[in-house]
Amino acid sequence: MTSELYWLTLTVGMTGLIWVPYILDRFATRGIMGTFANPSPDLAPPSEWAFRMKAAHANAVENLVVFAPLVLTLHVLAISTAATALAAAVFFWARLAHLVVYTAGIPVVRTVVFLIGWAAQVVLFLAIFGLM
Repeated sequence: MTSELYWLTLTVGMTGLIWVPYILDRFATRGIMGTFANPSPDLAPPSEWAFRMKAAHANAVENLVVFAPLVLTLHVLAISTAATALAAAVFFWARLAHLVVYTAGIPVVRTVVFLIGWAAQVVLFLAIFGLM
């Protein structure tokens, strides 16, 4: 397995688990039946951190849709360099930092770590075309 595929796999795993804490918050704020009920304005709102984590999860999914094809394209083209391996690792850590910072409600740092993850995707894109 290449480093890029390794970091993609970790990113997929992380993204696939982000929903767990905010669903546990639903159990705490709405109870069992409220958690399993259909969406309704009558249900208790989530905790602020859970609201932010759900938004961070949506953002993680949106970015995974870009990151995964880039890594898979690199793999199909047999491109794996120090730059692409580093970019894939940076993407993972930036996404983890984004989740933590977004959930904690720290706005400026959230944008910075988002841009770091985006820059990592740009490196992967450029590598596909031999520009890195």
